[in-house]
Amino acid sequence: MISSSYRGRFAPSPTGPLHPGSLLAAFGSWLLARHAGGQWLVRIEDVDPPREVTGAADSQLATLAAFGLHPDLPVVYQSRRHGLYRAAIDSLLAQGKAFRCHCSRTDLAGQQGIHRQCVAGRERPHPAIRLRVADGSHIGFDDGLQGCFEQSVDREVGDFVLLRADGCWAYQLAVVVDDAEQGITHVVRGADLLDSTPRQILLQQALGLPTPHYLHLPLLLDANGHKLSKSLAALPVDGRQPLPVLRWLWTALGQSPSRLETATTLPELLQQAAAGFEPARLRTAAPKPGDIPPG
Repeated sequence: MISSSYRGRFAPSPTGPLHPGSLLAAFGSWLLARHAGGQWLVRIEDVDPPREVTGAADSQLATLAAFGLHPDLPVVYQSRRHGLYRAAIDSLLAQGKAFRCHCSRTDLAGQQGIHRQCVAGRERPHPAIRLRVADGSHIGFDDGLQGCFEQSVDREVGDFVLLRADGCWAYQLAVVVDDAEQGITHVVRGADLLDSTPRQILLQQALGLPTPHYLHLPLLLDANGHKLSKSLAALPVDGRQPLPVLRWLWTALGQSPSRLETATTLPELLQQAAAGFEPARLRTAAPKPGDIPPG
């Protein structure tokens, strides 16, 4: 039963199978949505063809289903939403809030890759489009888990790309447009995206869109302290054994193991997890490296 206006989402990129770190984000966002009595959506962020793996999206959705994590509305694919992104770009260009840029990474190397003015020596046939970031653009927000986070977007990021020179929509544009169009009220994701959030808030302001609440979950790290998704230890999770994996992720989210101890089936475990979840127990730091859940 939907009893609140809360609407969250899990939005993987189809670059490979789900690993424990990405499943942690999915489970955490699902738990927070269920705790609030709201909706949980799934969006496939497939607007970067060079990085996509054939069949990965179907594999990811099958894994979520194997763990009982079913979205409340049909799955959305970014690759089918080009018109929305084009409309946003056209609006920003018409208002002078975005501009065409011929600069390459080599051109910007002397500025540490931060674009503050165009320095390209020649025009490219297909220029990128960047958001015009005004001087003094300082964005701060209160993250639901990590606390206050601030960034001087002009000095630390610069004018950032909305449409790449290769014709691909940039992540920052697509995620902002989609979150608004889908009515997402709470964005729950991994802490590796924390420093992207000020850019997204700045873009929301430029487009006149609402800013959702943000909560960035801790990352799973390997024994060397590296993000698990970029580690050799990031093996796909095994959907044939959902209970031990979900119990492991439950404790990684700081929850009490005793809450799930009587569950013997997947529906029972998910029901007990939704009822017993305590957001106040979420950890701000990454769990200590340990055994990877069965898989």
